[in-house]
Amino acid sequence: MTGTTHEQSTRDHARHSDDPQHSVGQLVERATAQLSDLVRQEMRLAAQEMAAKGKRAGRGGGLLGAAGAISYIGLMALAATAIAALSLALPVWAAALIVTGVLFAVAGVLAVMGRKQLAQAVPPVPQEAIESVRADVEEIKGRAHR
Repeated sequence: MTGTTHEQSTRDHARHSDDPQHSVGQLVERATAQLSDLVRQEMRLAAQEMAAKGKRAGRGGGLLGAAGAISYIGLMALAATAIAALSLALPVWAAALIVTGVLFAVAGVLAVMGRKQLAQAVPPVPQEAIESVRADVEEIKGRAHR
């Protein structure tokens, strides 16, 4: 909420607080203004939440892409290991096998990290905004029945 709108709302509230009797038109006008403010605030909250989830999904996808690229390099190293094992003595293929194992371990770590990031980003629904709207509706219902 901007400072100007908040100040105006405060003045309106103070003006209405001085007058114990409100006309139906004034009450409807106040309720409409408050509902409009509430809807705008909830929409901003939903947009912020969706942006955060989108960023998290992007990071998770990037990590999974990196895991795929390193896995591909690992497969090439595994092929080099097989060639080395067939054509040379034990020390060369053993070294190539160690490199291959390290590459796959790195790919595994990246895959786990990427999966965790994606799990935190889904479902792509603004849960906090939905809960806030539900609470607002319950509050409105509670005040309407008083």
